[in-house]
Amino acid sequence: MSDFHHTPEAEAAPPPAAGTSPRHGRAKGEPRFPDGPKADPAGSHFERRIRSFQPRRSRVTAGQADALQRLWPGWGLDIDGQRVIDLAELFGDARPVVLEIGFGMGEATAQMAAADPDTNILAVDVHTPGQGNLLALAERAGLSNIRVANGDAIILLREMLAPGSLAGLRVYFPDPWPKKRHHKRRLIQPEFLSLAATRLAPGAVVHCATDWEPYAEQMLDVLTAHPDFENTVPGGGFAPRPDHRPLTRFEGQGLDKGHVVNDLLFRRVQHKELSPTG
Repeated sequence: MSDFHHTPEAEAAPPPAAGTSPRHGRAKGEPRFPDGPKADPAGSHFERRIRSFQPRRSRVTAGQADALQRLWPGWGLDIDGQRVIDLAELFGDARPVVLEIGFGMGEATAQMAAADPDTNILAVDVHTPGQGNLLALAERAGLSNIRVANGDAIILLREMLAPGSLAGLRVYFPDPWPKKRHHKRRLIQPEFLSLAATRLAPGAVVHCATDWEPYAEQMLDVLTAHPDFENTVPGGGFAPRPDHRPLTRFEGQGLDKGHVVNDLLFRRVQHKELSPTG
């Protein structure tokens, strides 16, 4: 649930000592979390392109920092694009894996993982406080079916996931990029769906949700038009919110203000191979 329309302001802090960073007393050039997520894991290895996200700077609490330092080596993944990952090795079992792109502070992700322990969730975001918060939530609840990935989900899909390796894809409340000149930055586009389709197993479900109605209409149009997906709703259109997607605090506030939240559930179709002719 990432990239909402507001960004928490960093709390005021006293000036740092000379030669140190404003946060955590770091020396200049020292990593923020030596054992945690890297600031730019893919570096300059891949071409520059229009991104659908903007990294946000906000305060990391002591609890989140502690979770990042302790848990990242075992439960975290930096998206460096340098290898294809073995999902069974990453999770320690062969349960089906759902990719969640953008999880905000992770509360809904943790709830879904707890409610469905037989499904592994690979949750991707670039928001450091959210990464730490989700790791802390997973540890507190004893959840072994969450792994947190840091970086660009496009690089993850294109370079690091094997074809047909995903049982599902969740994109909840992505940045709507409301200005017309920014629509090209929206994540749900035909090119993204074509890439995602190669990594989704036949029958896997793409589940999107947004409270921005023009974006919801665009999502519906591009998913409906894409040959690799079919709407799970008979007759087409938006789907009711399924029980497995929790109602978040942010979503509840929006509903109280009269916002409309639309869910979309589309299934990856398996195309029939043409019979050879002789």
